[in-house]
Amino acid sequence: MNKYPKFLLLFIAIGLFLTNCSNDDDIVPVVEPEQEEPKTAEDYPVQDFMWQTLNFWYFWQENVPNLSDSKFDSLEDSEYIDFLASENDPAEFFNNKLRFSEDRFTFFSDDYVELTQSLAGISKSNGMEFGLVRYGDGNDVFAYVRYIAANSDAATKDIKRGDIFIGVNGEKLFSDRNNLENNNFDLLFGPNSDSYTLNMADIVDDEITPNNQEVNLTKISNFAENPILLDTILNIGSSKVGYLMYNQFLNEYDEELNDVFGRFRDGGVTDLVLDMRYNPGGSVNSARLLSSMVHSTDTTNLFIKQRWNARIQSLLNENQLVDTFADFTDAGTPVNTLSLSKVYVLATNSSASASELVINGLAPYVDVIHIGETTTGKNEFSLTFVDDPDNPNGPWVYSSNRENQINPNNSWAIQPLVGRNENADGFFEYTEGLVPDIPLREDLEDLGVLGNPDEPLLARAILEITGSASAKNDFSVKMPIDAFTGSQMFTPLKDNMFLDKDLGIKPIH
Repeated sequence: MNKYPKFLLLFIAIGLFLTNCSNDDDIVPVVEPEQEEPKTAEDYPVQDFMWQTLNFWYFWQENVPNLSDSKFDSLEDSEYIDFLASENDPAEFFNNKLRFSEDRFTFFSDDYVELTQSLAGISKSNGMEFGLVRYGDGNDVFAYVRYIAANSDAATKDIKRGDIFIGVNGEKLFSDRNNLENNNFDLLFGPNSDSYTLNMADIVDDEITPNNQEVNLTKISNFAENPILLDTILNIGSSKVGYLMYNQFLNEYDEELNDVFGRFRDGGVTDLVLDMRYNPGGSVNSARLLSSMVHSTDTTNLFIKQRWNARIQSLLNENQLVDTFADFTDAGTPVNTLSLSKVYVLATNSSASASELVINGLAPYVDVIHIGETTTGKNEFSLTFVDDPDNPNGPWVYSSNRENQINPNNSWAIQPLVGRNENADGFFEYTEGLVPDIPLREDLEDLGVLGNPDEPLLARAILEITGSASAKNDFSVKMPIDAFTGSQMFTPLKDNMFLDKDLGIKPIH
């Protein structure tokens, strides 16, 4: 006979079951970690774009081990991905991993819209262009006004060529002589510099001396500066001297430039003074057109020949590698040429790239009388690249009609040096600058008025042309200007020389 009632046995069984369930609650379940998706090049779009573009186009590709064609077995393997991930900041990645050590001029921007607008001369500006000069024994800096652009904010204010300022918003300007990056130029060019107050100075007994005067300036968005600052015909004795102050090579103004030479031609100009003393460069094609306006429209004569890296050189045919003098502008207008065999060029250490290209390109055909200083020494040209690998004009080359094809996850642009131009004599090696035939520096105490026959550099050219220099006969320099940089070097365009012609290199993908 069973000793325990059935209901009691059932009660004990239920209790044991609940006890076991309670013990199970104390057991921590093992959770398998989620597998992280492996990284790909798409996780580093800027670095990937930079590497691929430079590997294909960079003039010094063969000189940079990290850009070697044999550096990576595949752009999908882990070694390449780890390389892209080695720098979080694309700027540091570019400078530390990809830049050739002797490359002084390649640059980049995290905003391709801003960069491409600058190639058309559009920027945020108050219209005051100036040079920066150190003075005294320390790191003090003063700025002198080179010129004021027309239709700008500065053109409405009490400030002119030759004026000097030593501070901004009450803070003195400085630049470390041993470390150019250590300065306070953000007061002039930084993100909070749309409006500022200049603290002016005078020259007193050959010293830069504050004068307690102030000038308030405001930058205008999307300001378009016409690079043709001044053109005039000077009647000097029996000579008709054309004078052109040209401050940047911008193809948007090629038609206006051609009109200037039409006026020179119709006005009977016999001699030309081409003033590019502050011209940092720009469009190669505009340089070609200007040279044609000076000398010849004979399209059988070579103006320049391009040198690329070995890969690009092999992809282009002979016709694609050369540029002759031009007989028509890109708009189809006949080029107005003066057919000169001699030209007088005013150039300084602020004259660079396309300015130097004009001097070098004309040299085999024209007696170029260079008055001023040794130029910058920038003989390389560049292209603008964005993340558009399928552009039929060339992989990654920027085209304004393909902005909807640019990778929306990458707004960066790079402006690398991709080649050098040599003239018809094969000469291209002027990295130390082009040396003047007639050395003459600007004088802080006598800058003169641009276009006036007594302005020292122009007067020296007139002396060379006519044998007399009107009222100006003393070319001694009391306070020679030694500018270490200028306001144009803080724009996106800087001293860039960019190629603006279709190449037709097929995408590699």
